[in-house]
Amino acid sequence: MVAVIITKHEQPGSGEYHAHPADSEAIGRLTWTERDGVRVAEHTLVPPEIGGRGVAGRLVEAMVADARENHFRIAPACSYVAAAFARHPEWADVKA
Repeated sequence: MVAVIITKHEQPGSGEYHAHPADSEAIGRLTWTERDGVRVAEHTLVPPEIGGRGVAGRLVEAMVADARENHFRIAPACSYVAAAFARHPEWADVKA
């Protein structure tokens, strides 16, 4: 499995998580906005050249870990994030 570095980019009220696979220039992204103290996961975007490698899953895992560490809740508006939450009932503690 190729190493993937996840970075977080925030500004007031919104942000993104970026996934950088070691063997590619392509970047996967998970975007969010904040509404009423909840971070709404809006879009998971993975370019085709890095698709099918678990990049989107790693992005969601990073957001869940960040939510636990920084005490916020996630509303999964993105269909991929919603499906990931359905597959991981152990994430219920951070789901809004």
